[in-house]
Amino acid sequence: MIFKDKSFLLLPQRLTSHAQFELQQWRGITKVRLKWVKNKSLDHIIDTETDLKAACLLKDAIKRSHTEFLTAKSFAEWQKLLGLTVPVLRFMRRYPTLFEEFPHARYANLPCFRLTDTARLLDSQEQSIHQSHENDTVERLCRVLMMMRSRTVPIQSLHSLKWDLGLPDNFEKVLVPKYPDHFRFVKNSNGVVSLRLVQWHEEFAVSALQRSNEIREMGNEYRQFKRGQTALAFPMNFPRGYGAQKKVKAWMEEFQKLPYISPYEDSRHIDPSSELMEKRAVGVLHEFLSLTIHKKTKRNYLRSLREELNIPHKFTRLFTRYPGIFYLSLKCKTTTVTLKEGYKRGKLVNPHPLARPREKFYHVMRTGLLYRGKGVNFLSQQDILLNDMNNEGKGEEEEEEEIDEREIVTDDECYAETSELENESDEEE
Repeated sequence: MIFKDKSFLLLPQRLTSHAQFELQQWRGITKVRLKWVKNKSLDHIIDTETDLKAACLLKDAIKRSHTEFLTAKSFAEWQKLLGLTVPVLRFMRRYPTLFEEFPHARYANLPCFRLTDTARLLDSQEQSIHQSHENDTVERLCRVLMMMRSRTVPIQSLHSLKWDLGLPDNFEKVLVPKYPDHFRFVKNSNGVVSLRLVQWHEEFAVSALQRSNEIREMGNEYRQFKRGQTALAFPMNFPRGYGAQKKVKAWMEEFQKLPYISPYEDSRHIDPSSELMEKRAVGVLHEFLSLTIHKKTKRNYLRSLREELNIPHKFTRLFTRYPGIFYLSLKCKTTTVTLKEGYKRGKLVNPHPLARPREKFYHVMRTGLLYRGKGVNFLSQQDILLNDMNNEGKGEEEEEEEIDEREIVTDDECYAETSELENESDEEE
């Protein structure tokens, strides 16, 4: 990365005046050619958790039904909504330990599905964790709203993100009304209902990157950052071989030296085309992914919040431009972005309490798939309550990475993507 004037790197970290912002509005030119690298370990996690998420959403849909079951006709059009690559009926029949099939009382040829006792037990464990960690959920939801320009998020966007953010299924009914000093519903001029933050919570306005550096007790380096004398670096985990490349190393060193702008700080006075704004956008995406339970989400969900988050229109380029921070996957016919530091050897580094019942849920799914035909009572309650479940395929000794021939040029003036990535534009679908 080439900078005409590096004097701005010495400016205080916590920018408080318009003049300080204006001094840093310079856009450098970077030309570092990288190849897209396939991470088999993360792709496997995305593949398995896509099925897990779909099963959990179907479980919640059955619970919401006043009949406590769903007919095959009612979910026939849900395949794309659930992110599945197979019809929903076939998917539900795969997992008899969760979904019990029976004929409709009036229409014998109409398949119906209700929850098994095993699924109900797993759900009760999940609801118990939601209740015991409600304060954490409220804080996480506040942080999401605090990152938004208007401190509001459409309810529909939150519904898409509720599984990723660990929100209860009916959060707008059981969670939001309990905290009127934190949230309230508003209706926009276009009739869209949104959730708004009632008041700013300064104690929440500390990013995950700031907290992790403080917890690690980095001594003099972190104290210098707090005084505004140094930048705050993002953890980097480059694909194999990239970290040793001189051009990549020099580029990342210059990027890390740029001042870190918290995603909770006002960014209106930063030049949208500056390197500083790009690092701020990386910080916003880093923080948002840090707030998710599995440190990943779909690109389309981020797209719906792009303007509120004040990130570039073509923000997908940030994921491919910084492969040491993010991993972009094309598994399951969608685009998923993962925070790489959230995983080590195929497992979450700091798993949220909700991750545990989800692991059990997936274990029961796999058991039902492997032992179909032995009935829904194959698993006992003791099996479900055991703490040492096998995490099939999730603990590889090493994260496998495979160089792909899809070449990426990490420069906005000279940026090229080929093959599938070229077709994954940031235009509205």
